[in-house]
Amino acid sequence: MAKKIMIQGTMSGVGKSFLAAGLCRIFKEDGFRVSPFKSQNMALNSFVTSEGLEMGRAQVMQAEAAGIEADVRMNPILLKPEGDALSQVIVMGEVYDDMNAADYFREKKKLVPVIEDAFHSLERENDIIVLEGAGSPVEININKDDIVNFGIAALFSSPVLIASDIDRGGVFAQLKGTVSLLKEEEKHYLKGLIINKFRGDPSILGDGVGMIEELTDVPVLGVVPYKDIRLDDEDSLSQGLSGKASGGILDIAVIRLPRISNFTDFKAFEPVSEAGLRYVGNMSELGIPDMLIIPGTKNSLSDLRWLKETGIGKGIRSYAKNGGIVFGICGGLQILGKTLSDPDGNEGGGSEKGLSLLDIDTVFSGEKKRRQLSGVIEGLKGVFSGLNSAGFEGYEIHMGVSEGLTGRAVISKGNVYGTYVHGIFDSKEILETIIKALLKRRGFRDGIYGNSALDMREYKESQYRLLSRTLRKSLDMERIYRIMDEGV
Repeated sequence: MAKKIMIQGTMSGVGKSFLAAGLCRIFKEDGFRVSPFKSQNMALNSFVTSEGLEMGRAQVMQAEAAGIEADVRMNPILLKPEGDALSQVIVMGEVYDDMNAADYFREKKKLVPVIEDAFHSLERENDIIVLEGAGSPVEININKDDIVNFGIAALFSSPVLIASDIDRGGVFAQLKGTVSLLKEEEKHYLKGLIINKFRGDPSILGDGVGMIEELTDVPVLGVVPYKDIRLDDEDSLSQGLSGKASGGILDIAVIRLPRISNFTDFKAFEPVSEAGLRYVGNMSELGIPDMLIIPGTKNSLSDLRWLKETGIGKGIRSYAKNGGIVFGICGGLQILGKTLSDPDGNEGGGSEKGLSLLDIDTVFSGEKKRRQLSGVIEGLKGVFSGLNSAGFEGYEIHMGVSEGLTGRAVISKGNVYGTYVHGIFDSKEILETIIKALLKRRGFRDGIYGNSALDMREYKESQYRLLSRTLRKSLDMERIYRIMDEGV
C-alpha cells in the first residue's frame, strides 16, 4: 500500500496546496509514483478531465507537479458556492445536488464510502499519496463527522504536517492555538509543523522555532521562504486578484465579478513582460484598457445584474462602442450576448437583457456541459483576425445553450470576442498573436515585442522546478521520508 503524508493548515490561505504540490514534485523527482488527494474542495476554479468529469484546480495543479494526468479520484467531492449559503455539490465529477450548508452537513456522511473508494483506488496505483486538508482542522463548532482534515487522517492512517503563514503575523498563536485545540486522538497523527511564507533572513527568527516546539511539543520541520512562484490558485480571494498590476506596456483589465470562476484562464498573461494584468471591481477602476476581459462566473444572471447595478455594464458598452477590445470567456460570453433566460430557475430564475455586444441568446437548463476540446479558430474579424487558422485546446464547463455561435469556438462582432473555451490563452501561438495585435494597435511597428510569451506548459514546469528546489532547501525531507516510513 502507498505511503502517505497529509498537509493541513492553521487556516485557509497558508499555502497547503502549494506545499502539497511541491512534495508531489519532489517525490516524482525521487522516482516515486505519487498522486495528490483532497477529499473535499470548495472552489469556483474547476477543471474538466479527459473523461468529461469536473474537479478542483488545486489537485489538477498537483497532478501536473507529479507528472501525471488529472483524475477525478484525486478530488471526489467539489463544492461550488452559488451564493446565499447554497452550493452545487459535485461528486466524482458529476452534479450530485444543490444544497445549503445545513443539508450538506447532514448528507456528507453518506459520501464517505465514495471518498474511501477513490482513495484506495489511487493507493493501489501509487507509491505515495500526498493528502491535503481544508481550512482549519480546529473549527470545533462544525468538526463533527469531519471528512476533510483529521477525520480523513484517521480514516486512512496518514501522518499529518500542519502549515502556518508567518507572513500574516501571529504564527506563534496560529500554531499553539491549533495544536492546543486538537483532541488527544488527533494529536496521535500530528508529526510536524511547517512555518510558511517567511520573508527575509531566517536567522531573524532566532529562538522562535525552538519556542514553537516547546509550546506545542511538536517538531518544526522547516521554515519555507516567501517566493514568487506562480501556480494555479483555487480561491477567488487569491491575492493575485486584487490591486493594480505593475509594469507592462499594455493594460489588460479583467472584471472581478462577484462569482468569478476559472480565473486561471488569464495566468498566461502574467509572465508576459509587455502585459500588465489587473482586476476591476468598480467603475472608477475601469479606465481605458487595451483589452477588457469578462471572465467566467458561477451565476451569469446574477453577475450581469451586478454589472448593471454598479454601472460597470454601462461602462463596458461605452468602452466597446468607442472601439475598445472586449473578450468574454464562458459566463462572460453569455453576459455579452443579447438575452439570458432561465425559465427553470437553475440560476435563480427570470430573464435579463445582456450587454448586447454579441449576437447570441442564452437559455439555461439543468444540464451542465463538460468536455475537453480542440480545433482551429476561424471566421474572426477585427483586430484579432490574425487568430484565424490558429489551433486551440481547452475545455468547456457551463450551464446554458447559446444560440448564434454558428458552430465556432470563438465568435466576434467588431472588436468584441467571446468563447466557451477555458484555457484558450494558454497556447503560445494565440497569446503571441493577441499581444502583437494589441501592441500594433498602440503604434508599435509590426507589433514588435520581446518574445516573452511562453507556452504555459513550459512556464508551469519552470515553476514546479522552482518550488521543488525551494522546499528541498527549507524542509527536512529526510525526516519527512522517515515519518512516512514509520506511519502512525
